[in-house]
Amino acid sequence: MKRIYLWLREFSLSQQLVTIVFLVITVFCAFLMAVLTPSINLFTDNEMYRMLHSSQSALDFYLKNYPDIVPVIDDGDNTSIIHGIYDEKNDRFIMLSSGVFSDDEQADIRTNTALIENETSDFQLTKISDGIRQEVLYTITPLENDRYLVSLMPAWYETQFRALLVNNIINLNIIVVGILFFLLMLWISSLIRPLNQIKAYITHIRKDEPAMLMVDRRDEIGELADALREMEFELQKQKADKQEMIQNISHDLKTPIATIRSYGESIKDGIYPYGSLEKSIDVIIEHANRLEKKVRSLIQLNKMEYLLDDCPEGDNLNMSEVIDKVLLSLKVIRPEITFETNIDRDVRFHGDEDPWRIVVENLVDNALRYANSKIVLELSPGELKVSNDGKQIDADRKAKLFKPYEKGSDGQFGLGLSIVYKVVTTYGYKVEAENLPDGVCFRVWREVSKKELRAIQKERKKEEREQQKANKLLK
Repeated sequence: MKRIYLWLREFSLSQQLVTIVFLVITVFCAFLMAVLTPSINLFTDNEMYRMLHSSQSALDFYLKNYPDIVPVIDDGDNTSIIHGIYDEKNDRFIMLSSGVFSDDEQADIRTNTALIENETSDFQLTKISDGIRQEVLYTITPLENDRYLVSLMPAWYETQFRALLVNNIINLNIIVVGILFFLLMLWISSLIRPLNQIKAYITHIRKDEPAMLMVDRRDEIGELADALREMEFELQKQKADKQEMIQNISHDLKTPIATIRSYGESIKDGIYPYGSLEKSIDVIIEHANRLEKKVRSLIQLNKMEYLLDDCPEGDNLNMSEVIDKVLLSLKVIRPEITFETNIDRDVRFHGDEDPWRIVVENLVDNALRYANSKIVLELSPGELKVSNDGKQIDADRKAKLFKPYEKGSDGQFGLGLSIVYKVVTTYGYKVEAENLPDGVCFRVWREVSKKELRAIQKERKKEEREQQKANKLLK
C-alpha cells in the first residue's frame, strides 16, 4: 500500500484520478468474478425454476380438474420450456408441447420421480450431447394416478438470461463509473485552476514581484488563499518595518560612532569638547555603552531565532535566583524607582538560565523606561509578573506588541519584547500585556495542573521537614 501511495505521489492530480478510476474498475471486475458471479449464477437458477413453476401452475390446475383430458400446448416458435406427462404405471411420456425429452432426460426423470413425494421438486441434469457438455433444468409436480407433470428448460436459455443479466450489470456500472469519472474530472479541474493560481502567486512573491491572488472560494483552498494573502501583506509590512528599522539602526549607530570619533580626535589634539578631560571621556563611555547595548540587542534577536527547547523535561531552573541577578544589575539605572517583590523562592521554570535572564532583563528594562515611581515583580508557580505604574498601552498597539521591530513611544529598537516572546513560546509558556488601573503588567505564565500543584506542595513540605530536622540537629 505504501508503494502505491509513493507511486501516486509522482503523478499530477489528473493522472492520479485516472489511475484511481482504473484501480477501482480493476477491483470491481475482480469482485464481480470472485463474489458476484456465484451470486448471479444462484439468482439465475432460482429465476429459471420460478419460470418453470409459473409455467406449470395453469397446467397443474387443468390436469387436476380434468385428469382424463390431455391438453395440447400451441407454443409456436417458443421452445424454451418443454412440457410433458410421465405415466409411471405405463412407463411412457406424453408430450404436451413441441419438443421431446432425450433418452438421458427420460432416464433421469424416471430416477427422480421415485424420490419425490407429494410436492413439486426441482432438478438439474448435466449431459453430453455430440461431445458437448450441456445442462438442463426441470421441475416435477406429482399428479393423480401415478402421473407427473414435467417441465424442462434447456441450458441455452439460462445462459442467455445470465449473459443478459451480467451485461446489464456491467453496462450499468460502466455508466455509473463514467458519470463519476466525469464529475471527478470537473472537480479536479476546479481544484487545479486555483492551485495553479496559488503556485503562480507564490512564485511572484518569491521573486519579489507584484502579485494578485483572485481565488474566491469558501472551502479549504479559499482559506489557504486568504492565509497566503495575509502572509504576503504581513511580509510586505515586515519588509517595510525592517527597512525602516535598518535605517533607524544605521542612524543610531552612526551617531555614537561619530561622537566617539570626534571626541577622541579632539582629546588627541588637547581639546576637551565637554569642558574637561573626565567629562569628555564620560561622554565617550556613555556613547560606547549605547552602542554596545544596541549591538547586543541585535545579537540577542539573531540568537533567539535559533533557540530550541533541548532542556531536560521538567522545571529545573530556580527563577528567584535569576530575578535576583537581574535586579542587582538593573536597579542602579534609575535609583529613584522603588522595586517591590513578592517572590516564591521555590518556584522553578522550564528552560536554561541565559534565555530566561534575557527575558527578565528585557521586561524589567522595559518597565524602567515607563515607570513613574515603582516596579513590582511577582513570582508564583508557573507565573511571573512585572508591573509598573507608568502610562497604559494603547489598544491598537497591544495586538502587535510582541512582534519584531514594533517600537513604543519610549522604545529603543522594538526588539526586546519580540525576544521575550520567542524565548517564552519556545519553552512552552505564554506572555501577554494588560493595562492596570494604575499602570501596566506583563505576565508570563504556563497552565499548571492540579497534579503539578500537589507535587509542588508535597516537595515544599518535604523540604520544610528536612529544614526542621537540620535546625534540631544544630540546636
